[in-house]
Amino acid sequence: MNRKRYSFFHVLVQKIGSSRFDAWFYTRTLHHFDRVAFKLSGGRATLTSALAGLPVVLLTTTGAKSGLPRTLPLLCIHDERNPHTFALVASNWGQTHYPAWYFNLKANPRAVGSIRGQVGTYVAHEASGEEYEKFWQYAANTYLGYPLYKQRVGARRIPIMIMTPVKQ
Repeated sequence: MNRKRYSFFHVLVQKIGSSRFDAWFYTRTLHHFDRVAFKLSGGRATLTSALAGLPVVLLTTTGAKSGLPRTLPLLCIHDERNPHTFALVASNWGQTHYPAWYFNLKANPRAVGSIRGQVGTYVAHEASGEEYEKFWQYAANTYLGYPLYKQRVGARRIPIMIMTPVKQ
């Protein structure tokens, strides 16, 4: 598997974004900016995809406790063997706790995703074994922050959710 080639600017933005302070800051703010950029671009781009060159999905899950729709932009890891499937890495920017969307998908695995203007319904399952290792490698090749996050979370396992399209 080849590491995706990024421009110097993309690499710089990714390095800055994966630092401890910036990850803390972005976890609280970036999704707001990404939503605005997503809306302005007609569902084709986010601030993250433009500045860092990273693939983003606008994912709508059902709240585990509330039952209400919850939508946020997430970095998506494309399956190199199946272009219709993608993965979501529950690193939560290297924080010690899991992101809320992970619990939402565990409780309600059906979700709607929009990638570059293409909307689809997906069902999630948690990767394990060889599948986990394959997608972790894809993730590390996609975004240089993931290995740093793995060091930062200590003993917490970083789950990977595989999103498979629902046949219509």
